[in-house]
Amino acid sequence: MRVLVTGGAGYIGAITVRTLLDAGHDVVVLDTLEKGHREAVDPRATLIVGDVGDREVVRAALRGIDAVMHLAGYIEVAESQEHPAKYFDNNVTRPLVMLAEMAEQGVGALVFSSTAAVYGEPERVPIAEDARTVPVNAYGDSKLRFEHELDLAVGSWGLRSVRLRYFNVAGAWPDGSLGEAHDPETHIIPRILGAIAGGRREFEVYGSDYPTPDGTCVRDYIHVCDLARAHRLALEHLHAGGVGAVCNLGNGRGFSNLEVVRACAEATGVPVEVVLGPRRAGDPAVLVASADRALEVLGWQPERSDIGEMIADAWRWCQSSVQ
Repeated sequence: MRVLVTGGAGYIGAITVRTLLDAGHDVVVLDTLEKGHREAVDPRATLIVGDVGDREVVRAALRGIDAVMHLAGYIEVAESQEHPAKYFDNNVTRPLVMLAEMAEQGVGALVFSSTAAVYGEPERVPIAEDARTVPVNAYGDSKLRFEHELDLAVGSWGLRSVRLRYFNVAGAWPDGSLGEAHDPETHIIPRILGAIAGGRREFEVYGSDYPTPDGTCVRDYIHVCDLARAHRLALEHLHAGGVGAVCNLGNGRGFSNLEVVRACAEATGVPVEVVLGPRRAGDPAVLVASADRALEVLGWQPERSDIGEMIADAWRWCQSSVQ
């Protein structure tokens, strides 16, 4: 299958591209390289530098394509609260250009990288796909709005899509050759590991007054390789004629920020002193997935679910990237 992967030079995108190529698919990557990295793109893929909002670029990228995997987008919760219009433009308005060109060229299958942030503060945990969607930050709102656009495309021109609402992504390619490299980095595991690698022993945790056992946020972590495999399975599900679906991706178990700090210290053998800071705007207290539908529809379940294994893989990448 020939697949267009938008955002294929980013953390999740690059690992998904490698997973697709290893499975025998032909991949074209479309990425602005604003957040992604040219060197992260597998040399077996074709890289087109451009924006999903540029119709001419998208038209050229879609030639001969069987399906689209849309991973491009802004992802920082705190930034989305400060600059919501920027997020709606990049995560909703620009991808609509891509959808219009897909309709024009008859590319009718799309796998969408969505997020658990669409749920906001959940009423029940673990969170199922039929839970209410009331985002508490602009990032989650922008992803949900694009999901609504996909609903409209189903009715107007027959698009079939799988929306993958995933929880906190962690880890790296197990040999340390691909991993998370955001600038600035806001995700907790690479921030802790980066601090340790840089010789710093203090780490600030955002918020200690949440209604959780230890007062810090609780999140469900999924290994990036498990996530990439879910994208491949979703793609193959659609290619085989499968119907559209919404699937959560997570392990069904939550870890608090303090537990994550302790796990990072254990994995690296380096003690870390926690400094408790204020909450970040837009952070829900608890996000833990029910991923039963992914098993039912896609045949997917996590294979690398141990938080220590995720951190060990991320630490291997962190050490190799600072050498």
